[in-house]
Amino acid sequence: MIEMKVAGIALDAVTRSPIALLKDSTERRALPIYIGQDQAKAIMGALERQKPPRPLTHDLITSILEEWEMNLERVIIHSLQDNTFYALLCLRWGEQTKEIDSRPSDALAVALRTDSPIWVMEEVVADASIPVDRDADEEDQKAFKEFVSHLRPEDFIRGGSSSSSES
Repeated sequence: MIEMKVAGIALDAVTRSPIALLKDSTERRALPIYIGQDQAKAIMGALERQKPPRPLTHDLITSILEEWEMNLERVIIHSLQDNTFYALLCLRWGEQTKEIDSRPSDALAVALRTDSPIWVMEEVVADASIPVDRDADEEDQKAFKEFVSHLRPEDFIRGGSSSSSES
C-alpha cells in the first residue's frame, strides 16, 4: 500500500466535474478521483479547517467516532472496478476492529477531519495514477534501463566470483 495525501480539489476541464487529487509522499504520482459537488465542498471544508455553524454529515460522523471513543485508524482505497473506486474505513473501538465500506469521497472527508492516514493499494495506483513530474519519471526509467543493460549473469550469484571447494 502507498500512503497518499489529499492535495486538493480540481475541476475536469471538459466536464467541470470536481476531482479529489491525491499525491504520494514524493509528489511524483497523483491519483485523480471524480467526486460529487457536495463531497468536493466537504473535502475543501476539511482542508481549510472550516467549522460550519451546525454539523454537516462528515462532521457528525466525526463527532460520533469521538463520543464513542472510536478511532479511524486509516482509510484504504482498495480497488477500482468499472471506473469506480472502492474504499474502507478501518475503525478501532477498544480491542475490536472493523472495516466499513465507504465511497472514497466520504472516506477522504472523514479522514481529513480526524487526521487519519489515507492508503491506496499499489494496483490502484498503478492502474489509475498519473505522473506529476514526467521529467523525473523519464530520468528514473533511463537510469533503470542503463542499470539493467550493464547486468551480467554473475551479478546474480551470491559472493561473486569467489570459489569454494567442498570435501
